[in-house]
Amino acid sequence: MEALLPNFSVFILVFMRVSAFFVTLPLFSYRTLPATYRIGFAAFLSLLIYYTLDVPGFEITGVYFLLIIKEACVGLLIGFVAYLMLSAIQIAGGFIDFQMGFAIANVIDPQTGTQSPLIGQYLYMFALLFLLAVNGHHLILDGVFHSYKFIPLEQVFLPFGDANMAEYIVKSFSLMFMIAFQMAIPVVASLFLVDVALGIIARTVPQINIFVVGFPIKIAVSFIVLFIVMAVMFGTVQYLFETMLKVMRNVMGLMGGAG
Repeated sequence: MEALLPNFSVFILVFMRVSAFFVTLPLFSYRTLPATYRIGFAAFLSLLIYYTLDVPGFEITGVYFLLIIKEACVGLLIGFVAYLMLSAIQIAGGFIDFQMGFAIANVIDPQTGTQSPLIGQYLYMFALLFLLAVNGHHLILDGVFHSYKFIPLEQVFLPFGDANMAEYIVKSFSLMFMIAFQMAIPVVASLFLVDVALGIIARTVPQINIFVVGFPIKIAVSFIVLFIVMAVMFGTVQYLFETMLKVMRNVMGLMGGAG
């Protein structure tokens, strides 16, 4: 072990950050991936990163344990920021479900074990396939590798009290809602017009039971509009991926004190 890893204390710090990344990082943190494989992949990736770093070994002192906690915080926060941006897809699906009448029919997401909207889960599965098709998972792993340029191993404290960092994360949170609204607005606006039309019919022809007729009409219109605007929606998903990588990079820069 000593011949393979001369500075084992450095490897432990690298492994701590990478494994913490995989706890919250989209696609790599899902329950459908066995924990044994995730730990093994994190150890393999940590080994590759370890040999690219030129950092002297650390003494096992109280400062070293602070570094371990710092590495875990870095991994968890960057992975959470990436997951925060991707959750815009499920929020957009929630907006659409509410207008369609599917808001009560949430499903269990097998990846995360939480409830998610029907259309949101549908769009999220396609978005993950799109992410894999354009090698977005390689860019995410590239972000994990380059995080050591922004946040060096020997940096003990993170600027959690920095106003710039808190402001940037809040702005990213609001940007996520704006992207979700942009994804959902074609279907939501179409269903609003359907509601207006049904309201006019209900006033002019009161003999029609609008609650019985309106529900299947809204579902049919929703799927037709979804089919038409799917290409535009995935253009927004592509912008979301670019934004996610940009936000990850900027947050790493702020954590490293570059902001």
